[in-house]
Amino acid sequence: MANAVTAPLPLFDSIDRLAQQQYAHTLSASYCLEDIQKAAAFLMAYKGSLGTFNSYRREIERLLHWSALYCKKSLKELRREELLEYVAFCQKPPQHWIGYSKPARFIEQEGARIPNPEWRPFVVTVSKAARRKGAELDIKQFKLASGSLRELLAILSSFYSYLVQENYADINPVALIRQKNQLIRSFQSSAKIRRLSELQWQYVIETARKLADSNGELHERTLFIMSALYSMYLRISELAASKRWMPKMNDFARDGDGNWWFTTVGKGNKERQIAVSETMLEALKRWRKHLGLSTLPSAADYTPLLPRTKGQGPITSTNYIRKIVQFSFDSAITQLQQDGFEEEAELLNEATVHWLRHTGISDDVKIRPREHVRDDAGHSSGAITDRYIDVELRERHLSARKKVIFEEN
Repeated sequence: MANAVTAPLPLFDSIDRLAQQQYAHTLSASYCLEDIQKAAAFLMAYKGSLGTFNSYRREIERLLHWSALYCKKSLKELRREELLEYVAFCQKPPQHWIGYSKPARFIEQEGARIPNPEWRPFVVTVSKAARRKGAELDIKQFKLASGSLRELLAILSSFYSYLVQENYADINPVALIRQKNQLIRSFQSSAKIRRLSELQWQYVIETARKLADSNGELHERTLFIMSALYSMYLRISELAASKRWMPKMNDFARDGDGNWWFTTVGKGNKERQIAVSETMLEALKRWRKHLGLSTLPSAADYTPLLPRTKGQGPITSTNYIRKIVQFSFDSAITQLQQDGFEEEAELLNEATVHWLRHTGISDDVKIRPREHVRDDAGHSSGAITDRYIDVELRERHLSARKKVIFEEN
């Protein structure tokens, strides 16, 4: 880490190790120790939300490396001009700063926890569809998406606001960039919600059901996961257990009116209640029957909602759940192709787990009051839910569909 030519090492460990982490003996002279300490203190405020912590850690860490190795300045010395240079740097970082994967940040070596030399600040990716067609990762093809650039500026502006409040920095140099808004591509309307078509969803859920019917030991779990992600708009992190939250059977509970609700802890460590539909309740009954449990859970049922296939305790890996969902997608793609729906199968190649949440919300907002969907989804405002309403887009396209360019004789 002595100069800009050397690939930097990770600065911040995992959220549960950050408070005990030491920095002085691992940093080169290029780094400002006080910058690192201020950043760590800021990140500790987000220990209740793993996703937010990871995003903030990524962006702040990149800036710290650049300011030390390239700009040779402390964070409090950076001005608007330097931040503009940094944004340009992130759009085309040096190749030795780009990796092909996301290895562990820190590793154990001879009883000590040390930075992993295989880690890189940036990672090149390729779309699922392109990967299926044999496309290979190429560092030269790295590109920072417009959405990623928007997130970068928002996070760093929040960080600098903190530094100003702490009397560590005199100004927020990012705010001036954001006001100009010259770096981020703007859109006339909201970005399209990525979701499954009605046909794709029917093939996906029907395929999951057939898998469960033919091999319950392996795929009853698949069917329940697909049902929960779609019906209750869950994020994948809301199904996997973590140190802050473990989904349990008694998170399903009946109120005094006989209505069932599911309680979860989602984004921002916020707890919310989700109305459970009759079909979701049937999916729960089927899953519990497979596990050898009573028809419905009692208040004293602390059984993990998704128990491990081997051993005790709940599933903690989101990657494990992601693989289950992907297998279901792949099976549906094969069936779509066999039935002649080549275009639908091709588009399904791009789908991710989060599309199931989007699909559930998009389908329900057509038939349920917007406020009800908003609360079940955990949206902070109705404006976010409105993005899922595509009725106006359909009418807009319908009005344009019959427009002619020339009249035929």
